[in-house]
Amino acid sequence: MELKDKLLSSFLAFEENVDMHTDIHEIRSRAIKDFEEMGFPTKKQEAWKYTSLNKVLKHDYTVFPKKEDTIDYRDVEKYFIDDIDTYKIVFIDGIYASHLSATTHEKIDACLMSSALNSSKYKPIIDNYFNTVAPKESLTSLNTAFSREGAFINIPKNTMADKPIQVINFSTGNESALLVQPRNLIVVGENSHVQIIERHQSLTDHPVLTNSVTEIYADKRAIVDYYKIQNDNHQASLVDNTFIEQHRESNCSVHTFSFGGNLTRNNLNFYQKGERIDSTLKGITVIGGKQHVDHNTLVHHIEPNCESHQDYKGVFAESSTGVFNGKIIVNKEAQKTNAFQANNNILLDDKATINSKPQLEIFADDVKCSHGCTIGQLDDDSLFYLRSRGVPLKEARALLMYAFANNVLESVKIPELKTRITKIIALKLGVNVGYSL
Repeated sequence: MELKDKLLSSFLAFEENVDMHTDIHEIRSRAIKDFEEMGFPTKKQEAWKYTSLNKVLKHDYTVFPKKEDTIDYRDVEKYFIDDIDTYKIVFIDGIYASHLSATTHEKIDACLMSSALNSSKYKPIIDNYFNTVAPKESLTSLNTAFSREGAFINIPKNTMADKPIQVINFSTGNESALLVQPRNLIVVGENSHVQIIERHQSLTDHPVLTNSVTEIYADKRAIVDYYKIQNDNHQASLVDNTFIEQHRESNCSVHTFSFGGNLTRNNLNFYQKGERIDSTLKGITVIGGKQHVDHNTLVHHIEPNCESHQDYKGVFAESSTGVFNGKIIVNKEAQKTNAFQANNNILLDDKATINSKPQLEIFADDVKCSHGCTIGQLDDDSLFYLRSRGVPLKEARALLMYAFANNVLESVKIPELKTRITKIIALKLGVNVGYSL
């Protein structure tokens, strides 16, 4: 049975375990019909021209894990950012793990989507925000149809989260192949501020496909700092769909660090619905082997006097493949827009490839918009300079690549996270610093 057919039949079983007399059920039912009509994306679609899911979809994925599994904290401690105090929302094979989580709090709501979807307390938030910014697309609709568990984060008006929130999804490998579909909803109220660190981590070499959807709403003057760490095992694949709606004078930034996994596709969409909004999209990709990382971004400038900044750096070794497809849309009403987009890449080996397609669609006449793309190799003169001063070749190459990625790292606002990412990059570049993640 093909995976699409299996999912359609599995939805019938899914319905038996949820309340069918709710608005959410109607949303799920419409979503599964949309997925049935669209199917999985293919390379015939322009947005997926350079990324094929065929090899990923060939596995016989388990949609519902057969049993719950517990993981000892000592076995996964290295995947947490424990240098600082954080809230933790942890899932094991899509099921909430209370013994690994720490969500006790007074000022903020950091709980489970399943609780929020079934709670009268959160019904106004769910009715106003759930599935209202996520577009009707194939994999997003599939996630919506099976939406039940994930992180629900609500930061009330005039509230600063006193510490960052970690959202971690572990896959045990108890199944020969597993499909997980976390659904996250993050609502940040007026004048509020939150920092979030997200990670998906498989603990074995069994194939795992994660189809994640995150909706983020930033109210007036809200600040959201979101960090994605993608350093999974090489049999794990991730399609990460993140949709952000911003309102007047809000400031949202998303940093994506892609180092591991078999195939990674990041769909990151920003919608600016107000004036004096600032949106930041930055990423670092360092991959090798036959890894594939695809960044597909959209910033839609809808109203005037707003800014957006995109800066993606990629280092590709061996036979790895990178894709950057970045689009900026400036509406006719969005005068005084300042939009910047850059994609810079280094190919370390002859078989490594990058497909880059920056796009601008500008309908306003008083804007400042720019985009650029570079693809090259390490500078021989710079290598020679470092070598002539006694720096070994491997370390010299690493130093140059650190410098290449440094402006993205410098914008990370959590020092302990910046240190962790720096050490991961060092390991990816073959410089042993005695640390792993």
